[in-house]
Amino acid sequence: MYIAMNRFKVQQGSEQAFEDVWKGRDSTLGEMKGFREFHLLRGPVNETEGYTLFASHTVWASQDDFIAWTKSENFRAAHRNAGQNKPLYIGHPQFEGFSVVEGA
Repeated sequence: MYIAMNRFKVQQGSEQAFEDVWKGRDSTLGEMKGFREFHLLRGPVNETEGYTLFASHTVWASQDDFIAWTKSENFRAAHRNAGQNKPLYIGHPQFEGFSVVEGA
């Protein structure tokens, strides 16, 4: 199992707009070999730096399945307009990938 996460520092006041972008997207993840599940997670608010932390979280059967997704036309289509949403967050999303060591 492989877990892929992107962390976003969403500008305070832009949380609902950020969530709406994700809720309104036309996702084709379910069509991809090895895709298991997706979650958009809302984390803590950082008052000092003016953002709310969010993470997109996908679970894949294997790292190879995830890499295949990143090289697919489905991936390119899903990220085609991502630049339009940059005003909603601070900096670039931070990617983190994890291979499961233990657990179901």
